[in-house]
Amino acid sequence: MNQQATEIPRTDPDSRTVPSPEADRPGVLRGVVTLTLETRQAQRLVKGRPGTPDKPAIIGLIGFANLLRAIWHGVRADDPYADWWLLKVHDALEAADQALAAAIETVETGLNASAAIRATPAASVRPTHTPLRFSNPYAFRGAQLVAAYDRLVRAVLTARHIGVITADDGERTASLGGRALRRAFQSPLGYRPTGLIRAEVLQGTARATEAQAQLGTIPEAVIAGTRRAPHGPLRPMPESATSRHLDLHAQAPRS
Repeated sequence: MNQQATEIPRTDPDSRTVPSPEADRPGVLRGVVTLTLETRQAQRLVKGRPGTPDKPAIIGLIGFANLLRAIWHGVRADDPYADWWLLKVHDALEAADQALAAAIETVETGLNASAAIRATPAASVRPTHTPLRFSNPYAFRGAQLVAAYDRLVRAVLTARHIGVITADDGERTASLGGRALRRAFQSPLGYRPTGLIRAEVLQGTARATEAQAQLGTIPEAVIAGTRRAPHGPLRPMPESATSRHLDLHAQAPRS
């Protein structure tokens, strides 16, 4: 019986497979961010409230994040109005943060005013956990403020329960914190995408003049790019207005 010989291929030591550069790189980073809340008052500020004939709408965290999306994209596209609005959002969040921090400190100091009694804010037996999938840091900053408001409400309810503050004072303190947070969530209102770029505004084109009449006059520091929201998106450095020439007559109008 004839057996056919099987030829074993030879390995050339000099012809090894070279891995691609991508094979040596780490994969895309992914993570999970969850907002944990323990009070119904704070939970209501996540979704907000639709308007009715009797009650105005309340913009919650989700609505705030949705409004921010257009501003964020505008900043990436070098729209100076988006830069200006994102700065307004930053300032509003900072103001809310300071108001909430001051209220929390006042109430928690009262809880620990007695050397013999130490009271920790009450905690929920079944807190809610909401996954957050936002695309920019200011939306997450809004979530941090909702968590701070949740802490304030817990402290107020505990202080009322043990007689540190009256019901009226507690209601007033929680309401002030809630109003500060709602004002911050309203800060993106008024912006609309213009399609403008910084050079057009500097040159005072017809479209820039129209946008100015509708949205206001941008501060010079924002136009110059010297004042920006600290957590704004990175963007390619635009050419300066002096070195960049816009052929306004050849350029098709943008919608």
